[in-house]
Amino acid sequence: MSKVVRRLAEIPAGSWTKWIVVGFWLVVLVVASPLAGKLMHAYKNNASSWLPASAESVKVYNVQSRFQSPNTYSGVVVYYRASGLTAADRAKAAADARKFAAIPAVVSGTVAGPIPSSDGKAMQTLVSVNVGSNGWTGTVTPVASMRAIAAAGANGLASHVTGYLGNAADNAKAFKGITSTLLYAALAVVIVILLITYRSPVLWLLPVISSLVALAAASAVVYLLAAHAGLTVNEESGGILYVLVFGASTDYALLIVARYREELRRHDRRHAAMAEALVRAGPAIIASASTVIIALLMLSFAQLGSTKGMGPVLAIGIAVGVLAMLTLLPALLVIFPRGVFWPYRPTYGSSEPTTRGFWARVGWSIAPRARLVWVTTAVILGVLTLGLTGLKASGLTNAQSFRGRPDSVVGEAVLAAHFPGGAGEPVVVMGSPAAAGLLRAAFAATPGIARVTPPVTRAGYAFLQGTLTSPPDSQAAYNTIDRVRARVHAVPGGHALVGGDTAVALDVNRASAHDNKLLLPLILGVVFVILAILLRALVAPLILTATVVLSFAAALGVSAFFFDHVFGFGGADTTFPLLLYVFLVALGIDYNIFLMTRVREEAHRRDARHGAIVGLAATGGVITSAGFVLAGTFAVLATIPSTFLTELGFAVAFGILLDTIVVRSVLVTALNLDVGRWMWWPSKLAHTPDPAPEELGHERAAALARA
Repeated sequence: MSKVVRRLAEIPAGSWTKWIVVGFWLVVLVVASPLAGKLMHAYKNNASSWLPASAESVKVYNVQSRFQSPNTYSGVVVYYRASGLTAADRAKAAADARKFAAIPAVVSGTVAGPIPSSDGKAMQTLVSVNVGSNGWTGTVTPVASMRAIAAAGANGLASHVTGYLGNAADNAKAFKGITSTLLYAALAVVIVILLITYRSPVLWLLPVISSLVALAAASAVVYLLAAHAGLTVNEESGGILYVLVFGASTDYALLIVARYREELRRHDRRHAAMAEALVRAGPAIIASASTVIIALLMLSFAQLGSTKGMGPVLAIGIAVGVLAMLTLLPALLVIFPRGVFWPYRPTYGSSEPTTRGFWARVGWSIAPRARLVWVTTAVILGVLTLGLTGLKASGLTNAQSFRGRPDSVVGEAVLAAHFPGGAGEPVVVMGSPAAAGLLRAAFAATPGIARVTPPVTRAGYAFLQGTLTSPPDSQAAYNTIDRVRARVHAVPGGHALVGGDTAVALDVNRASAHDNKLLLPLILGVVFVILAILLRALVAPLILTATVVLSFAAALGVSAFFFDHVFGFGGADTTFPLLLYVFLVALGIDYNIFLMTRVREEAHRRDARHGAIVGLAATGGVITSAGFVLAGTFAVLATIPSTFLTELGFAVAFGILLDTIVVRSVLVTALNLDVGRWMWWPSKLAHTPDPAPEELGHERAAALARA
């Protein structure tokens, strides 16, 4: 083992250097806490900010920003009476429109209406609000004022605020307090699992304290990059940051504590035991964290800004988390005596845990029938992948994106029933003023467009707006955008571009599809290379990569079945498969590294097949506990009334449990036992003779008796 690694390990484990480490992190906490609290103010939730500058809808948005604030959100106040509108209803709506214009955030001159529907049962008033630099959080107060005005003295007249403005306000309410909600929920889950794992009233505090410090530091770094370096962070990536940092940091803590407990049985001094634990477990933890970080950084190659930004955001979280767990946690552990493990205090000279226990029994039970076990397990996982046939990841409509029916969703349904589907969210066409007439004719003749405004010249461009006949977030509307683009692009000298909220959503979906095709194989290739370098073999990385892909496919198949037949969700976001893939592949490889580095260590001491059994016995418990921690923290995403976060939380939680309990502990162990020394080809371990399976069978009875 490198002298450099040992010297580094002795810093947090030193009798006096541990105090320097704790002091350093106290300073970090004092500096980081105020910055971490500002992170939510750096969120960018506008979909147009997620797209590359080359996207057609972004070009339209940038030109529009020259003559109107880019922070302007348009909305619709829709009124409805089933028996038909009365004269009093119309008078009230007209009076409400004047009151809307007096709301401070409403843009002067943008209130239009009320406009009655052709059936005389509904009317709409168009309103635009400048939310300033607050994003969708800036919509909450003005929309609340509009809803209060419309509801006052209604006398049975129903009213709703919808359109992009109303939808943004309802999203802001759904995500309000996401940081504190996720933090407290994750904290509760981790504390419960740590109490069950350690069965100690004190020990759980040290991993939790270290994780909270890591979270504060990571949030501060992300805020600084978002505020001063252009890093894109939104509510979703910010929420996932809290979950991932807390869960992954606790995972690393479990591994360190488990190895420290082992070394306390072999050393009579705490500091020496911790130094040895870090020397033994540290490289595997660093390799695991590096794999996750590199996989997340691959997201930087995405076209979609929200995905591109999520990679560095989460990679920073993992990097800070592993740094805290390898320095602060060891320092805190050696400050306390062995009694911190009470009532299960590890004493010097006590028996090794790898010779007994549940996972030792599992390993020895698999040994005589390893091929049957892995083939059966693989077939079962293959059956679970059949649920992929029902996966609908083509995007969520506004209504589908909420769990429940907020006011904007109800209003959208009323608008669709009584007005053209795209009322309040127009399609924008801009082009050369000299070709304005031809552009308007081509635009108006497009199927799916109800009416087109006369062209207006602004910032050197002719601008036109058209109303969709379909709901603005529907596939029919996206098809209309494609038809509009084809027609206006064909106008000679028109230099036309098509934008608007629906065009932005379409371009987001297209960018997401591109990212899926590019990043899925790229991440897998990077993970394989890292495994090959770390394990110094080719067969093991190939087999491990295949097990991770099978685990991901099974988790995605089961999730698709539950989304469709149990939860009744209308589909999944276009980014869902990619994000699930990143988390499950990166974290699945994480657990593979924890297991296989210990198997390799034990194989050097004896042989590959005995290494597989001892490696499982030594790591099975801690990997399973780590899986429950990470699954539990991701499951808290379901506390947010967002379909996307609920789906992601469920799928990642299920996938991690499937991976740790079945794939890592059963499938990989059975493959290790069946393939034996050839798992490590072409390294030297491949030339170390293995006991035959029947020889292991003779050892099994004695081993199980000891276990």
